[in-house]
Amino acid sequence: MSDEIKHECGLAFIRLRKPFSYYLQKYGTVMYGLNKLYLLMEKQHNRGQDGAGIAAVKLNVEPGHPFLFRTRSNAQQPIADIFFKLGQEIQELEKYQPDIKQHPGLMKGHVPALGELLLGHLRYGTQGKNNVEFCHPFIKRNLIPGRNLALAGNFNLVNTEELFALINVDPGEFQRQSDLAAMMEVVHHFLSKEEEKSPNAADIATVLKKATPLFDGGYTIGGLIGNGNGFVMRDAHGIRPAYYYIDDEVIVAASERASIRTSFNVGENEVLELMPGNALIVDNDGNYKVEQILEPKERRACSFERIYFSRGSDEKIYRERIALGHHLSKAVLEAVEYDLKNTIFSYIPNTAEVAFFGLIKGMEEYLNKRKIERILSWGNDFTPEKLEEMINRKIRQEKIAIKDVKLRTFITEDSGRNEMVQHVYDITYGTVRKDLDTLVVIDDSIVRGTTLKESIVRMLARLHPKRIIVLSSAPQIRYPDCYGIDMSKLGDFIAFRAAIELLKERDMEETLNCVYEKIKELQRNNQLHTENVVRQIYKPFTTEEISAKIAQLITPKEVMLPVEVIYQTIEDLHDSCPTNTGDWYFTGNYPTPGGNRVVNKAFINYYEGKNVRGY
Repeated sequence: MSDEIKHECGLAFIRLRKPFSYYLQKYGTVMYGLNKLYLLMEKQHNRGQDGAGIAAVKLNVEPGHPFLFRTRSNAQQPIADIFFKLGQEIQELEKYQPDIKQHPGLMKGHVPALGELLLGHLRYGTQGKNNVEFCHPFIKRNLIPGRNLALAGNFNLVNTEELFALINVDPGEFQRQSDLAAMMEVVHHFLSKEEEKSPNAADIATVLKKATPLFDGGYTIGGLIGNGNGFVMRDAHGIRPAYYYIDDEVIVAASERASIRTSFNVGENEVLELMPGNALIVDNDGNYKVEQILEPKERRACSFERIYFSRGSDEKIYRERIALGHHLSKAVLEAVEYDLKNTIFSYIPNTAEVAFFGLIKGMEEYLNKRKIERILSWGNDFTPEKLEEMINRKIRQEKIAIKDVKLRTFITEDSGRNEMVQHVYDITYGTVRKDLDTLVVIDDSIVRGTTLKESIVRMLARLHPKRIIVLSSAPQIRYPDCYGIDMSKLGDFIAFRAAIELLKERDMEETLNCVYEKIKELQRNNQLHTENVVRQIYKPFTTEEISAKIAQLITPKEVMLPVEVIYQTIEDLHDSCPTNTGDWYFTGNYPTPGGNRVVNKAFINYYEGKNVRGY
């Protein structure tokens, strides 16, 4: 993706079902669980690089001894930082007892993180706060084991103020800024209530059935209870992903299927999807159940998971990204007037590569069909040379753009930053015939368009192609997200800015005033959640008109050659990714009432010139 956006988070949950001595005997290490937690987190490191944290609960600990451990890091490489420090602790123990790793009981007693229940989390700072205090898991401590709670998740909530009010909590400044703090207070409130009825034996399903209906947002959450219970739960729309694997040694859950498959070397069908509204619940004896907590609603799993966020090593995601690129091939052929001889195809590294393969597949299918037609039309009128020339025709592919990962825009002044942005990407010279070749490049999605304008289009223009066509494997991003992606300000979206420019050009600026007044009326009547009024901004224009305006906006003034932008259609998106139909950032069709409230607030902020989040 050319425009970096903060997104998602990653979750890892492990429950060991055997004594530590079992893993020592079978796998040669008492650290089996922590090693697997490290793998699960590293295999999802794409989901969060602002911070990480782990929590552990030990079973059957003598009263007075610690049983809940938590550590977090916001270092540059937070996962490595956490596990390096754990390794240092063990090395210190080995100084006094060199063979301590061969004694499971001693290891459990002296290594705080060595628990039977493990919870790991990777974080992107969607609230813009990267302090270590904001890293998950959060914990609540209590002298009664069953009232201790560690909680982490992949989510955003849009009703945190209401949650605090519902349980009569006056949040401090820190809590007010964290939706996990609100979720923690609610879950712990109902956990404590159940604990009063059944000390150290609260029914986790009951707790979740009381707490989670209050949450407005998309979420996958994982929790550890001090008495040895644990759970992972997914929201009723299935907005955020969750998968699990169970055998007689471990119970595992994570945000991505491929991370479990790789870490435990198991087949695709052995890793199951945790269905919307369901919870995987584990008791302190290692027994488990998958129970429906919330009535499942219309499945609205986030489509960005398939387009960009999840790692493409999952075979289904890989095929879906191939399909996204393939679907664009027809529009591209029409745009280049079927002139493949004078067209070069490339991609914006690195995550658009798989969609690029799908695009090329579509081009090759067309070219092969044309080859057959031409050869058949010759009859017997051909020579070996003529036939060889036709058969050897290929789609022209080049790696035009190269991402220089060493460059970071560390300069804060605008002029200096813009200069640095121009050089985040480099080009391969000598690949394009000057003023003759059309250059087609594919990107995952176009959010702000800043990098396209300041770096990529300017850079591609140095090759002097006849024209540049930029493809997006995602549709136009028109609306904020509030379920885990840091896209909350309308003015950031190139599609929104394009619509505003079109309104101005056509003397339709009164539309902005009408939308603002309608939203303010809804706000006065406490009805912001009932309707997405911002749709009216786009209503006067076709998708093609907005795309054409976007092409103008991403073209630097000094670039004189034609630039065109082609987006994926909503229909082709759903055809490519049939199980992940969440598309509110494209269509404005939010799965929960909080989404409408967020988009309307975002417009108020834009109209009033406030550069703040919509939630």
